[in-house]
Amino acid sequence: MTQLPPPSAKKLGLVIDLDTCVGCHACVVSCKGWNTENYGAPLSDQNAYSGAASGTFLNRVHSYEVQPEQGAAQLIHFPKSCLHCEDAPCVTVCPTGASYKRAEDGIVLVNESDCIGCGLCAWACPYGARELDAKEGVMKKCTLCVDRIYNENLPEEDRQPACVRTCPAGARHFGDLGDAESDVSKLVAERGGFDLMPEQGTRPVNKYLPPRPKDVEPEFDILAPYLEPVAQDGAGFAHWLDKALSALPGGAK
Repeated sequence: MTQLPPPSAKKLGLVIDLDTCVGCHACVVSCKGWNTENYGAPLSDQNAYSGAASGTFLNRVHSYEVQPEQGAAQLIHFPKSCLHCEDAPCVTVCPTGASYKRAEDGIVLVNESDCIGCGLCAWACPYGARELDAKEGVMKKCTLCVDRIYNENLPEEDRQPACVRTCPAGARHFGDLGDAESDVSKLVAERGGFDLMPEQGTRPVNKYLPPRPKDVEPEFDILAPYLEPVAQDGAGFAHWLDKALSALPGGAK
């Protein structure tokens, strides 16, 4: 079984803003594109143009309808990928050492040349963040685009995960969560960032920012304008006619 290294001072990870994510799947597409062309074995698809299409993805977006205590129901888009846990059970169950956690920055990776496709890591992961590539027979997972973030041949603005670079809503943030002064750590502190399923004890590095409370519109009766009493002090022709009829002998009272 693979041993975990001591906790690293540098903890690279993602912060995902559930209030900002619009569920456009741009992160899914960019992740699929980059990781098919670069790091490791391509992410294969099976029967891509049929009704039984399937494929390997390192990042997926799930959508849920949530009913707050007050106000209307909300649609929450929930991106999910490997959380690069401090106590990563997917690493400790690996029989070949293919799954490992980097000591220098905490990123969890798979050495695909040593992976035998046994699937133990997928069973151990409580988040369902690992996928076995049907074509290559090896386990695939988010790498935080390790081949991008350290690539000095790329412009500095591109040295971040493809999903972060692509997100049109700015819902994905990347940085060192081991540094309390980093932008991502400050964002987590300001917005009350939380761990996914903390009861599992895996101590995920990635954090989520909760949706902000939405404005609650006051309730109103759509028939109210039609049920209001007729004005006592009228104006216009109708008011003049009413006064004229009332002045006649035996007129309206």
